[in-house]
Amino acid sequence: QLQAFGGGLVQAGDSLRLSCAGSGRTFSSYAIGWFRQVPGKERKFVASVSWSGANTYYADSVKGRFAISRDNAKNTVYLQMNSLKPEDTAVYYCALRNSDYVPFGSWGQGTLVTVSS
Repeated sequence: QLQAFGGGLVQAGDSLRLSCAGSGRTFSSYAIGWFRQVPGKERKFVASVSWSGANTYYADSVKGRFAISRDNAKNTVYLQMNSLKPEDTAVYYCALRNSDYVPFGSWGQGTLVTVSS
């Protein structure tokens, strides 16, 4: 089970770090992805990290501003968000998968990020 936390209200240009905490001994076996959703719109991919942390992927809209990392000893994945923009406002979710050939699942509860202009 995953739980995302760390959201809050910040101003444009600020930074925020989200955490995705997992339980179970197999957490380190899964790739973890961050997604975000604005009410009334579909959930969109933000970033993902492979099980080892060696490979990371980003949506074009966040590339160069966000950084995903993981600490498998702590069963936690982080999303460092810098230079935040109002359009980054959304509920952020994390999810996992054990293969590139299956969709992300086991969605945790989201955490709200609000960026004011």
